[in-house]
Amino acid sequence: MAIQWFPGHMNKARKKISEAMPDIDLVLEVLDARLPFSSTNPMVDELRGDKPCLKILNKADLADPKTTQLWLDYFRQQSNTDAIALVAEDRKQVQQLINQIKRTGAERFDKKRALRVMIMGIPNVGKSTLINALAGRYIARTGNEPAVTKSNQMIDLKNGIILSDTPGILWPKFENELSGYRLAASGAVKDTAMEYTEVAQFALGYLLKAYAEPLGVRYKLKTLPETAELALSGIGAKRGCLRPGGIVDLHKAAELVLHEMRSGKIARVSLETPEMIAAELIEVEKRRLEAIAAAEAAEKERQKGHRTPPPTV
Repeated sequence: MAIQWFPGHMNKARKKISEAMPDIDLVLEVLDARLPFSSTNPMVDELRGDKPCLKILNKADLADPKTTQLWLDYFRQQSNTDAIALVAEDRKQVQQLINQIKRTGAERFDKKRALRVMIMGIPNVGKSTLINALAGRYIARTGNEPAVTKSNQMIDLKNGIILSDTPGILWPKFENELSGYRLAASGAVKDTAMEYTEVAQFALGYLLKAYAEPLGVRYKLKTLPETAELALSGIGAKRGCLRPGGIVDLHKAAELVLHEMRSGKIARVSLETPEMIAAELIEVEKRRLEAIAAAEAAEKERQKGHRTPPPTV
């Protein structure tokens, strides 16, 4: 299943971000700590150029802390980039973020000039919640659904920081199909753009490998199913997701599993690791090169077929 979701307003947002970037001193990119790579928009690094960037791994209370540390180390190795993990609802952690922003912009503060900060992030990573926490008041509309913010807005935090908010933007095509599944499983993609059963089975397949014990405890599974399909059916039966005649309602079971995973009821789950992503990117590049070679071979065959045969004597 290809999960693609690129509303028209996101294309407009990309253009506005590009136009505003020259006046920005620091970029904050809000990520989902459970899937820091898949929730990183490649356009952010493309649009910011050499501007310093602070990657914020939000919802850290839902992610596996050991894996989160691996991701912090990963991002800190990148050029002109720092990273911090936090929970946007935690005031102390937000204050630590403000202090880090000020340290990054110390030169401008010394000159008594406001630090201009652009905050970016894909839908449903908690960007609006973080903005409200930074401002100490209700500024940005929040919601447990993607694409709540629709337009750019400037917010004076009254502490020497001027924040430029942008709509959550996804990119037109996921090069790594698995990232699309992870985004759907986390709630970053609208329900109407995904197939619940398929996404839930993808999530369960991963949980059976990486978090088998807490999965079994949560759903009281005496023996773990061998496949994600059997796991979804078994969970549906145990939780009463049934149709007339005792048939398991897989869609209802899928909704249940995804809701409980997203809210952290199964465990503190990280859906990807740096090592996993490195292997997947190698495979993606391999498939890309194979597709190019196949296209070139097909073009050669096409050209052969159009060659004019030599005249007969």
